[in-house]
Amino acid sequence: MSPCAAFHLRPPFRAEHIGSFLRPSGLFEKRDLFERKQCSAEELRAAEDKAIRHIVQLQQNVGMRTITDGELRRSVFFEGIFDTLEGMTVMPNRAITTFKAGQYIPHIRLMYKAGLKEAETIFCTGKIKRTKSIYVDDFKYLKSLVPTKDVKYIKITMCSPSWYHQRHGSDLTYDLSIYKSDDEYFDDLGVAYRAEIKELYDLGCHIQIDDPTFCYFCCEGMISGMEKAGVDHEALLDTYIRAINVCTRDRPDDLTIGIHMCRGNFKGGVHFSEGGYARIAAKIFKRLDVDTFYLEYDTERAGDFAPLKYLPLNKVAVLGLVTTKNPKLETVEELKVRVDEAVEALMKGNPMRCRVVALNQLCISTQCGFASVWEGNPVTEQDQWKKLGVLVEAARQIWGCD
Repeated sequence: MSPCAAFHLRPPFRAEHIGSFLRPSGLFEKRDLFERKQCSAEELRAAEDKAIRHIVQLQQNVGMRTITDGELRRSVFFEGIFDTLEGMTVMPNRAITTFKAGQYIPHIRLMYKAGLKEAETIFCTGKIKRTKSIYVDDFKYLKSLVPTKDVKYIKITMCSPSWYHQRHGSDLTYDLSIYKSDDEYFDDLGVAYRAEIKELYDLGCHIQIDDPTFCYFCCEGMISGMEKAGVDHEALLDTYIRAINVCTRDRPDDLTIGIHMCRGNFKGGVHFSEGGYARIAAKIFKRLDVDTFYLEYDTERAGDFAPLKYLPLNKVAVLGLVTTKNPKLETVEELKVRVDEAVEALMKGNPMRCRVVALNQLCISTQCGFASVWEGNPVTEQDQWKKLGVLVEAARQIWGCD
C-alpha cells in the first residue's frame, strides 16, 4: 500500500464509545434488588429490555453511529463468556492464595492489600466447549431496536480470553490433567470464541474484545514484580497475543474486530495501573490480528502518542481522549489539538505516511466505558451524554462526519 493511499475504515465511524453505559435509575434500582435477592431474573430482564430501548434512542439522538446495549445485562464487563462455557466451574469462595499473580498484577495486588481471604473466580475443570450461544440473544434484541440499515454499526463487547489466566497462572487456571499447556488451553478457548463470533457475524455484528491485561505490561510496578517472582513477562505477553489471535483467525474480511486496552475502570472510576504504550507497542500493533485498537489516552498515565509510530498502515487507532471517570467536560478544541498531536506521531512512523493517511487511521472515543461494573462511575447520565456529544461534534469538525 502506498503511504498516501486512501485508507478505508470499516465500518465508517469516527466518534466511538467503548461500550458500557450508566444504568438508568429504574434498572439501577432493579439490579440492586436482584443483587440482594429481592427481585427475580424475569423482573430484572424486563427492566433491562426497557433500559436498553432507552439508551439506544439516546445514542441515536446524540449522533453516535455505533450502537451497543451498554452492557446493561451484565453486573460486570467480563460476565458471559467464561461462566457460560462447558468445562468452566465458578468458584464463589476460592482462597486468595490461588490468585498467584497477587505479587504483581495490579488489581490482584489490591485484593491482597485489602486483606481478602477469598474471592469469586472461575477454574477450568474440564474440556472447554461452547454448547450454547452467549451474547447472541442480546444481539438479536439490540438488532430489533435499530433500522435494518444501521445493523452494521452494532457491536458486542466480550472479555479477553486471558482474563482468568493472568490472575492464577498456568497451574491454577486449568486442571493440569485436562490441559498440559497454555497453548492447549487457549486453543480450546479460541474454538469457543470463534464459534460465538461466527454466529454474531452471521447476524450482522462487529466485535470488540476488552482486555486490561495488555496495559498491565506497560506498568513498571508489574514488570518489576514479575521479575522478582521469576515470571518471564515477555513470554507471557507473547502467550496473550497468541491467545487473541487464536480467537480472531480465519475471520471474514468484512468482520471488524477491535481490542480495547485500558488501565482499570472499577467502582467509582478507580484505575489500577499506569504507564505508556512504548513497552508493548511494537509487538501489539504489529502482531495482534485485529483491525482496531481502542487506546486509553485521557490522562498522563497513558504516556504520549509516540508509540503510534508502530501502527501498521492497515490498522486503526481509536484515541480514548474523553474520560469516563469524572464529570469534567472536555472541549472540542482540546480534542482537535490532541488528534493533531497523534497525527504528527503517526507521520513519523515506519513507513512514514502523509497527513491525510495518518488522520484517516484515527478515530476518537471515550477512554473506557461509563460502567464497567453495574454501580458505574462518578458521573451523571447528563454528564455521559454531554461527553458523547462533544465526541460527535469534534468528529464532525475534524473529519467532516461522525
